[in-house]
Amino acid sequence: MPEPMGFYTDTTVCIGCKACEVACKEWNQLPSTNGGVNTLSGDSYDNTRRLDGIHWRHVKFIEQFPEDRKDGRWLLMSDVCKHCVHAACLEVCPTGAIIRTEFDTVVIQSNACNGCRDCIAACPFGVIDINPVSHVAQKCTLCYDRLQGGMEPACSKACPTKSIQFGTIRELHERAQERVAQLHQNGENRAYLYGADDKMLGGLNSFYLLVDKPEVYGLPPDPKMPTRNLIPGSVFAVLGAVMVGLAAIFNFRNRGASQERKMRP
Repeated sequence: MPEPMGFYTDTTVCIGCKACEVACKEWNQLPSTNGGVNTLSGDSYDNTRRLDGIHWRHVKFIEQFPEDRKDGRWLLMSDVCKHCVHAACLEVCPTGAIIRTEFDTVVIQSNACNGCRDCIAACPFGVIDINPVSHVAQKCTLCYDRLQGGMEPACSKACPTKSIQFGTIRELHERAQERVAQLHQNGENRAYLYGADDKMLGGLNSFYLLVDKPEVYGLPPDPKMPTRNLIPGSVFAVLGAVMVGLAAIFNFRNRGASQERKMRP
């Protein structure tokens, strides 16, 4: 079995060129727009808006400028499916369409997807959506077909600044930790890794180097699996059943007593 593979994204060197978006669309033959309509979002330079069924890579533009437009900064991040070690989408899929590959990545098999949307609701990162052409759920596959052929994913191959890095998770962790240490040494003490350890859904096979809170980048600070509700949900269900049962017993006894009084002379 090959080692787990994935992405490490260093947001501090992203230049917002969108080469990754273009490469992803070209390789996976994704339509450029939904329904052939291309409109400006009005949200800085971000016109693809979000990850969905036809945008498997999305470059986020986050402007942090005061009113006088001085001493501000840009935060740029190429976002993608996290290929979680404990994947919520895989857990809830009723048809087995979502699988974990030999590279420890998560892939949706379009020919087995029934379009039920359970995975869309379960994903804590808002990654998955219905492709309007195929009418099934789709997302990044980490270029599974390229990996099978010994090739690098299209997006990381196209990235001119090496903001998106591909490799084994072990190697990527080492590179990322060295980069954080370098940034700290240079005075950027806000730098940290998001999703690089097993505390977050067992670890993200696509993790990030950030310099601000996760929420600033549109990332959840503490994503959870759907199973987080199973125990409290079961307890409430049992309590509800007990209450209904007790109510039925009291109702039956009261009805019996009422009928007995009517039968007395």
